[in-house]
Amino acid sequence: MLEQNLFAGFGGQGMLLIGQFLAQAGMMEGKYVSWLPSYGPEMRGGTANCSVCVSDSPIASPVITKASCVIAMNRPSLDKFESFVRPGDTLIVNSSLVDVKAKRDDINVYYVPANEIAEKIGNMKVANVIILGAFLELTKCVSVDTVLEAIALKLGKKKANLVDINKQALVAGAEAVTAK
Repeated sequence: MLEQNLFAGFGGQGMLLIGQFLAQAGMMEGKYVSWLPSYGPEMRGGTANCSVCVSDSPIASPVITKASCVIAMNRPSLDKFESFVRPGDTLIVNSSLVDVKAKRDDINVYYVPANEIAEKIGNMKVANVIILGAFLELTKCVSVDTVLEAIALKLGKKKANLVDINKQALVAGAEAVTAK
C-alpha cells in the first residue's frame, strides 16, 4: 500500500495540520510516512498545501507528481491540483467554497460541504477535520482511532477538550461520503 496525498487550501484552513495528523497516525501504526509542507510567506490567506505519503514500505521521495488522493479546500487548489490525481483515484472537494465541478471524468470525485457541516457541529475550525474524516472513510489508509490518538497528542493537555469535537468532525466527514 502506498497512499500519495496532496492536501491543499488557503493558509489558516488547517491543511498542514491534518497532514500532520495523518503522518503521526501512520507512524503510530508502524507505517512509513513523509510529510512535506509548502506555503507562501503570507500564512493566513495565502496558499498552503502538503504532501503526505503513507506506505507499508520505505518511501523513495516525499515529492508527489501524481496523487492517489487530492483534497481541495478552495477553488485555486482545485484548479492547481486536479490534474495531479491519477486516473481512477480520488479527489475530495470542499463544496462549501468551490463553486465549480471537477473537469475530469476519469477520477472519483466527492463533494463535501465541510464548512456547512462544521457550522452544524458548532465550530467552523473543524472543516479541515471533516474533510480528513471523508478521506479516511474513502482510503482506510490508517484507522480513525489512531487519528484520534494523533489529534489528542498534537493538541496536548491544554486543548484536550477539543478532542470530542474533532471526533464528531471525523464521523461527520465519513458520513458525508457514505450517505450517497
